[in-house]
Amino acid sequence: MDATPLILPLLLITAIIIPVLEGCDQTRQGCRIQEGSCLCGIGCYSEYRYSNYEECRKALKGRRYDFCAQGPCYHNGVCVQTFQEPGYKCRCSGTGYYGSRCEIDCYGQQNTTAKQEIPFECIVI
Repeated sequence: MDATPLILPLLLITAIIIPVLEGCDQTRQGCRIQEGSCLCGIGCYSEYRYSNYEECRKALKGRRYDFCAQGPCYHNGVCVQTFQEPGYKCRCSGTGYYGSRCEIDCYGQQNTTAKQEIPFECIVI
C-alpha cells in the first residue's frame, strides 16, 4: 500500500497543532468557553479549564461571569476564557495586530526598528 496519500494529512495536522502548543508550559485535552459556547480540543493547560464537554456545559449554564461577553479583544481577536487573571486571553493570529487585547498594529510605526523582534501573531505563512 502506498503511504503517499497519508503524508499530506499528517503534515497538515502537524502544522496546525505545533503552533497551538508552542509557548505552553503544559498541554491539556479538554474544553473551554469561547464566544458563549463550549469548544473542546488540545491546547495550553490554562486555556482548557474543563476536563470534558459536560463539565464545560455545566459551567456555561451556571457560571458567574463570562469574561468574553464584553468583547475585550479588538480587531476581530478571539476571546478565550482562562484560569489566569484577567480571566480571558485574546488570540490575535491572522488579525494583523498583537498585544494582550490585539491592540497593537503589526505594521505600525513602532515596529520599524531592525533589531526589534516580530511577535509570532504578526507572522503570516
